Order: sequence, then structure tokens, then C-alpha cells
Amino acid sequence: QAQLVESGGGLAQPGGSLRLSCTAYGFIFSDRIISWYRQVPGNVRELVGSISGGGSVTNLADSVKGRFTISRDNAQKTAYLQMNSLKREDTAVYSCKAAQLGRPVYWGKGTQVTVSS
Repeated sequence: QAQLVESGGGLAQPGGSLRLSCTAYGFIFSDRIISWYRQVPGNVRELVGSISGGGSVTNLADSVKGRFTISRDNAQKTAYLQMNSLKREDTAVYSCKAAQLGRPVYWGKGTQVTVSS
């Protein structure tokens, strides 16, 4: 069954770090653009950043530039969101999406990140 599964969420202190993983099952991963989104209940879902299929091109929202990085390991069919210098306002449910023109789009169910002291 084709699916994306996120992991690595949890509780972190302000200034701390977490690394989220997004692993693909049942579909070709290497040709998909992987995007990370986050959402706080009651708010609009926010695009955090994206990485191209080969991993050479990344884009990050201004709100996380300099703190977050996106990478991927196509052999492991996994993308990563490294989050450093976490702030309370980074608290959200983080989800990943795999997309490519003309192919099915897959979403993960999300993982909760809570930044609190």
C-alpha cells in the first residue's frame, strides 16, 4: 500500500532540536518533490519547505530559514526535516507530501512537535 509515514516528533525545549523523518512505502520516491507542511489547529496550513527529487534544490519558508534544513536519502526512501533553534511558535503538526506532475500525490498523517519549557 502506497503511503508516507512521518516520525521524530515530540517535545523539545526552546532552543533545542528535533529531526523529523518522512518515509515512503509502495511508490517511487526519487522522482517526487517532498514538501513539509505544518498546521496549528484553527490556522491555515503553512508550507515549511520543499526538496527536489534529486535533492539538489531546496526551498524554505522565511520563518524557518537559518534554523531548519531539508534533506533526503533516496536509497532509504526517506526525507528529513532538521529543526534547530526551535521556538515556541514552531509548535504544530508537521506533515510531509510527495508530489510530481502527472503522478498521484501522497500525504502523511503528521507528527506533533511541541516546543515548551
